[in-house]
Amino acid sequence: VQLQASGGGLVQPGGSLKLSCEVSGRAFSGYTMAWFRQAPGNEREFVATISWSGSTTYYTDSVKGRFTLSRDNAKNTVYLQMNSLKPEDTAVYFCAARISGYRDAIYSRSNYYGYWGQGTQVTVSS
Repeated sequence: VQLQASGGGLVQPGGSLKLSCEVSGRAFSGYTMAWFRQAPGNEREFVATISWSGSTTYYTDSVKGRFTLSRDNAKNTVYLQMNSLKPEDTAVYFCAARISGYRDAIYSRSNYYGYWGQGTQVTVSS
């Protein structure tokens, strides 16, 4: 299983970015997906997760109302739409996947995920 994250970049405060994570190697629809991020000097932290059915999502408090996680199982891709970006959103963003036997299962702990992408840098600065 391989995860390829893309879409990061430099954006001004208040701007938007859309991250993508494409999964290859196995049936994508059986995976719970998540995004984590890590800023310099900080531990990796949970951002958002989505069940393999797409019907259940969960966000960390600091991004609720600004970030939206979605998936297209036909394209083996999960998307993180990030709006109203703030300087504190600056980090390397990692997508992660976990094989799940439950269509609505979600997980926010990084040690629950066995597959990780390479990370994409998001910088929010004026």
